[in-house]
Amino acid sequence: MWFDSWSDIFRTLIIGSASYLTLVLVLRASGKRTLSQLNAFDFVVTVALGSTFATILLSTDVTWAEGFAALGLLASMQFLVAFVSSRWQGARALVTSEPVTLLREGALQTAEMRKNRLSESEILQAVRSSGCGDLAQVATVVLETNGTLTVITTDRYGDGSAMKGVVNNR
Repeated sequence: MWFDSWSDIFRTLIIGSASYLTLVLVLRASGKRTLSQLNAFDFVVTVALGSTFATILLSTDVTWAEGFAALGLLASMQFLVAFVSSRWQGARALVTSEPVTLLREGALQTAEMRKNRLSESEILQAVRSSGCGDLAQVATVVLETNGTLTVITTDRYGDGSAMKGVVNNR
C-alpha cells in the first residue's frame, strides 16, 4: 500500500516527464482554443486531456506511445470540431448551445430559468457577485455558452450590440 518497488517509481518519473513534455507540445501545436473552455465541448476536451495524462502517468498498462496517440487524437478532434463549427452554423448548433437571457430589465425569465435548470437564488448570487444590489439596475443576466452568468447593468448596456445571438433578448 505504501511502497511497491523502485522500478514503479522510476517508471512514473520517466514516463511522467516524457508525457508532460508531450502534453505541452501537443497543446502548443493545437493552439489556444484547446484549453479555452469557450463551451461545454471545450471543457470536456480539457478534462479528457487531464484524465488521459493521469492514465499515462499512473497506469503501467498504457505505454508512452499509446498516451501520445491519445493526447494527439483528442487535440486533433478538438481542432477539427472547432474548425468545422466555426465555418458551418449547423455544426456549431450541434456542438455549442446559444447564450440565453435569464433576467431582463430586473424581471426574471422563469421559462428560460426552468429550461436551463437554474434557480432564482443562483441568478441573484450572480447579480450580487457583480457588485450590484438592486435588480432595477440590471439590464440583463445572460447564461453564456460555457455556463457562466454574465451580469450587465443598465449603465453599461449601451446599444446592446453585444447581445446579438442571445436567446430571449428584448
